[in-house]
Amino acid sequence: MSSYQLLKSEAGPDLGIFKIRFDYQKNNRNQHVLKATVLEAPDSANVVAITPNQEIILVRQYRFGIGRETLEIPGGMVDKGEDISAACARELLEETGYASSQWRYLGPIQSNPVFMDSLLHQYIATETVLVKQTLQLDPAEQIEVVCLPQAEVRKLILDRTIQHPHTLTALMQYFWEIDRR
Repeated sequence: MSSYQLLKSEAGPDLGIFKIRFDYQKNNRNQHVLKATVLEAPDSANVVAITPNQEIILVRQYRFGIGRETLEIPGGMVDKGEDISAACARELLEETGYASSQWRYLGPIQSNPVFMDSLLHQYIATETVLVKQTLQLDPAEQIEVVCLPQAEVRKLILDRTIQHPHTLTALMQYFWEIDRR
């Protein structure tokens, strides 16, 4: 039995790629009713892309929420009706100019279950090679492609240079698998 009971949902503002929903939930422990704000969002996909010389492809890009650049793995939103693996390959190509024919699905994680309803699907691409010199960026994107040896990426995680949570989750799983071999 759930500790909360959904009493009703109301549509909130449509913010373009996101929609707001208000869920009225009753806490079964004490009967307290709260109005929870839920961000409805499309699923997204990201990729740990490995080059033939075992470098990890990262992107440096400005993130408006924190007002500075982050270093993260490539990825983005899945378009309506788009296959998730196709979205991942598309995002890799658009953001980095790299492509791969060797993909492995790591599985989904929750984007941010505190207030979001979407999943992030994570992949590993190996033997990833540069196929396009010109990036196909969205108008709001400004991306620098950074290819680093895996040992350097590990250091950037440990010194907290890489802090993007979805990047950390995917890299943690990738390195865990490598270390188990």
